[in-house]
Amino acid sequence: MKPLLDKSLLQSFRVPPGKKVNLRKDYPTLLKLPDLGKDDARELLDEGTRRIATLQDKLYAQNTYAILMIFQALDAAGKDGTIKHVMSGINPQGCQVYSFKAPSPEELEYGYLWRSFKALPERGRIGIFNRSHYEEVLIVRVHPEFLAKQQIPESRLGKGIWKQRFEEINAFEKYLVANGTIVLKFFLHVSKEEQKRRFLERIDNPEKNWKFSVNDIRERAYFDDYLDAFEDCFRHTSTPWAPWHVIPADYKPLTRVAVADILCRTLEGLKLRYPEVSHDKRVELLQARERLLEEDTQRRARTATE
Repeated sequence: MKPLLDKSLLQSFRVPPGKKVNLRKDYPTLLKLPDLGKDDARELLDEGTRRIATLQDKLYAQNTYAILMIFQALDAAGKDGTIKHVMSGINPQGCQVYSFKAPSPEELEYGYLWRSFKALPERGRIGIFNRSHYEEVLIVRVHPEFLAKQQIPESRLGKGIWKQRFEEINAFEKYLVANGTIVLKFFLHVSKEEQKRRFLERIDNPEKNWKFSVNDIRERAYFDDYLDAFEDCFRHTSTPWAPWHVIPADYKPLTRVAVADILCRTLEGLKLRYPEVSHDKRVELLQARERLLEEDTQRRARTATE
């Protein structure tokens, strides 16, 4: 099938393992292609969602692999809209979305990966984490006071805790991949200027007021701190088995097509197919077909005698 976007463009979004990342210089927030206007992007996205729907049906039927899509971003980068548009055509039975909020009292009684294990997609399904276990090396790093609520032994609290968590997350994701769950990680990279514009839109448009929280402004003050945390995170957790993709998010049409294309390519690479039935099963199917056709013969015979 013809790809939605150029392969080299998608590769430029991928963070090489171990690379020191500079989000401000190496990864643009705005990228408009000459031949990707809004109408063009809409057509490509429609094509992508059709392919995803077909491939997801085979994924569900084969019941061997699962897909875990992880979305991280700063506020107003468009995670919800991207998930909505990219996944719009698939069967809801084969997809599950989990939005991670602040840990509940129950979740704080366990290790930080516990709730991620609970939310993993079953085989044959596409699971989406809207935020994820990465909050534990992002928001908790920017706001270290949150660590105090996690009841971690004092001997574990120190500068080495982030390196330890990077290693634990890498091991967790390697375990998932080894057992058939493909991990796709997306960072929707929005600029501070575009974030401001979207915040103002949410304030000025009554229909979008519900999207805005005063806490968004408080967190905006830590914008650069978050970028620093993301850079260190990507350097240590973009791995051969679960790489990060930094997707420009200032222009939403490109964001959505890029995510759809990466998902399409991933599903196509799995060589999915519908299960083949055994000879004995095929015989059973043919016998069932004969019985169903006999119903028509018997009904016609009864009608003729009445």
